[in-house]
Amino acid sequence: QVQLVESGGGLVQPGGSLRLSCAASGSISTMTASWYRQAPGKQRELVAVFRSDGTTDYAAPVKGRFTISRDYAKNMVYLQMNSLKAEDTAVYYCNARDLWSNEYGQGTQVTVSS
Repeated sequence: QVQLVESGGGLVQPGGSLRLSCAASGSISTMTASWYRQAPGKQRELVAVFRSDGTTDYAAPVKGRFTISRDYAKNMVYLQMNSLKAEDTAVYYCNARDLWSNEYGQGTQVTVSS
């Protein structure tokens, strides 16, 4: 069972950038890696996905602003977030899943405010 630890969240002004990192305790090279977020009072939503076949996909609100990437050698997943907006404020969660497991990290808070 792999464990995931997110980092890189914080307070940023609108229009700013942040890079979130997700460290896995073991290999996730054959797993689909994703970032989810949950804003106060809202359901958790998928933000970006990086499948094991190398394809990526993004939620409509972040397309063109966010980029998901992976470092297979380091068992890391990243989310580069540019042109941040107040509505991006949420707790961001890393996820890794395959046919046998579906793991989330503890989350990292991102707050976009002036």
